[in-house]
Amino acid sequence: MKSKLKKLGKDHITPIAVILAILVLWQLACTFEWVPGYMLPSPIDVLRVFPTDGMLLLHHAGATMLEAGLGLVIGVLLGFGSAALMDAFPVVKNAIYPLLVLTQTIPPVALAPLLILWFSYGIVPKVILVVLVAYFPMAVGLLEGFQGVDQDMIRLMKSMNANRWQIFWNVKYPNALGSFFSGLKIAVSYSVVGAVIAEWLGGFTGLGVYMTRVKKSLSYDKMFAVIFLVSFISLLLMELVKLIQYKSMPWVSLQDKESGN
Repeated sequence: MKSKLKKLGKDHITPIAVILAILVLWQLACTFEWVPGYMLPSPIDVLRVFPTDGMLLLHHAGATMLEAGLGLVIGVLLGFGSAALMDAFPVVKNAIYPLLVLTQTIPPVALAPLLILWFSYGIVPKVILVVLVAYFPMAVGLLEGFQGVDQDMIRLMKSMNANRWQIFWNVKYPNALGSFFSGLKIAVSYSVVGAVIAEWLGGFTGLGVYMTRVKKSLSYDKMFAVIFLVSFISLLLMELVKLIQYKSMPWVSLQDKESGN
């Protein structure tokens, strides 16, 4: 237990120190007016927003998290299913994989207005945009995990008359878990950002809607408060994914322990 706490402290002390240093420099730049106050609010001014607009921010954050959560779940399921199909059928891979790469050349900001035009200002266009940004890292990561399995293991399973499903479940699926969680960490952070981007262009609730409203009144401290909140939520979700990964892959934590990391 002590070794885990010690490792946790080592893993987090450097990034925390860097973040604190950036905040201190930021505060100094605002205090000594190296940057005009109307262009860049100080961290203290940003933190003062939370006591005053805290409940309103939570209300909008709830809508954003609902959109991000729905889109993430759908994106993960679609990514898993398409990766399994591409691994099982090379024809499907040849047909779908180039389209996957092509979708990444289109920025989400360019798609958002079209989705709003097609599906109005409700929750549907936001969820679709989140699905699009979460789907790619899941599909590509899982496909690499499925196809990166040791071929000797495949031949061994076939020599024991294992069918395709047994090979997938006992060999390919465990091998792809690492890639799955790596892609999930990316998809989780993308999902929140994707939902906020979609809300910029129209809607009734959400952190993106809140940002567009306070921007009109030039309340840059409130805009930065949303950025702080989105970053905090993304970090929490990534840590949650990391925790689930260690629970789902105990052999990984065991290897870390044996290697002394």
